[in-house]
Amino acid sequence: MRFNMMAFGLAAALMTAGCEQAGQELPLSAGDNYSEVEIEGGELPSAATIAMRWQWLNPEINSFTFRETKDVFEYRDVQRAGEVWELPRGEGLALPDDYEAFAESSFTNAMLVLKDGQVVFEDYRNRMTPEIRHIGFSMTKTITAMLVGIALEKGEIASLDDPAMQYVPALAGTGYDGVTIRQILQMRSGVDYEERYDFGENPSFAGRLHGEAIVNNRMRFAEGALETTRANDPGSSFNYSTLDTMVLGWVLEEATGLKLEQQLQDRLWVPLGAEEDAFILADGPPGVGRGLNGMGFNATLRDFGRLGQLMLDDGLRGETRILPEGWVAQMTEMVPIPSGDNARRRQAYGYQTWKIDEEPGSFSAVGLAGQFIYVHPQSGTVIVKLSYYPSVEPEHVLPETLAMFKAIAGVDLTAD
Repeated sequence: MRFNMMAFGLAAALMTAGCEQAGQELPLSAGDNYSEVEIEGGELPSAATIAMRWQWLNPEINSFTFRETKDVFEYRDVQRAGEVWELPRGEGLALPDDYEAFAESSFTNAMLVLKDGQVVFEDYRNRMTPEIRHIGFSMTKTITAMLVGIALEKGEIASLDDPAMQYVPALAGTGYDGVTIRQILQMRSGVDYEERYDFGENPSFAGRLHGEAIVNNRMRFAEGALETTRANDPGSSFNYSTLDTMVLGWVLEEATGLKLEQQLQDRLWVPLGAEEDAFILADGPPGVGRGLNGMGFNATLRDFGRLGQLMLDDGLRGETRILPEGWVAQMTEMVPIPSGDNARRRQAYGYQTWKIDEEPGSFSAVGLAGQFIYVHPQSGTVIVKLSYYPSVEPEHVLPETLAMFKAIAGVDLTAD
C-alpha cells in the first residue's frame, strides 16, 4: 500500500486471531487517564472487539470506522480547556466547479479551507459533523515533532544530536544503538524495518507489532524497537517507519517524565484553544500501554485546522507562542527523497512532515487513507481533508487531490 501506514487483511482467520487471551484481567494504576473500558474492567479486548478492530480499513465501511475510534480501540483522552481559538468566518471561497465530483471520487468525509486564519470553506459529508473526532493516522507523526520541539526548548531534550538511547537506555544493542533523535525525526534511522503490514500465519514484523500491540493489546508497539537490527548507516537513507515515530514517543516520555497524552493536553491542546476534546489511541495491556503517537490521534476537522494554522503562523496562536520560534521552519526543512528510497510518491521529508507537491514553501501532515493538513504559506492557506480511501489507493486520487489543493490556494476570494 502506498499511503503511509498499513494494509489490512480482512479474512475470517485474521478477525479471530489472538482471541484466546481476551478477557484476561489486569491491574490498573489509580488516577491515570485511562479509557472507561479500562477503568470499569481492566480487561484485554473481547473476541468481538478484536473482530471489529480487524475491520478498521474495510472499504465497505471505513467512512464510518474512521470516526470516534475510541469506541473500538483503547485510547487516552486529550482534554481541551480555556478560551477557544476562534476561527472567524471569511468571505466564501468559490471552489472549482468540479468540487462535488472531486469530493466523491476522492472519498472525502470532510474538508476545511482557512485563508489568512478565516474559515472560507467547510464541508461535511457522509453524516460527518463538526463534533465528530476523525482518525488522523500518520498526521500524528507531525504532531509528535511538535512535542519534540517543545521538549527541546524546555531543555528536557538537550540536543537533537543526542542518541535516542541516552533517554531510553534499553535501546542499546538494538538497531537504534547510536541513532540520533534528529535521524529518527527524518526517518533516517538505518534500522531494518519495513512498513508492510502483512498478516496471516506468518505476519511481517510490522504486522505482528500491529496485531499484538493495537489489536490484541498484549505489548507496546515501541518495544518492537528492542528486536531490531541495523540495515543501513544512520542518516544515509530515507525509510518510512512508524516504529521510528513510536521510538520518538518513548524518548519523549522518558525525557519529560510525562505520558504522551499529558504532553499533548498540557503543551499543545489546551494552549491551542481547541474547540473539542481529542483523544489518542493506545497500545499495550490495559493500564500499562502508551499513546500511539505514530498513528493514533483523533480530532475534529476544525481542530486539525487549528494545528495547520499554528504551523502556518510559526507556532503562534495570536500573540501566544506554543511552539518554539523557528521550530516549524526546522520541521519543514525538507531533504529530497530519491525515487527508489521508499519515497511513496512524495518529493521530500523534514521532521515527520512531508513535501508532497512543487509549490514553493508548502508542506503537509499526511495520514493513511487520505488524511491531510496542507499548508501553503505563500497564499496563507490551510486545507484539511479527512478521507476514507480504500486499502489499495486508486491511482487517480493523489494527483486529483494535489490539483484541487493548488486550485484552492490560488483561487481569488472575490470570484463569484
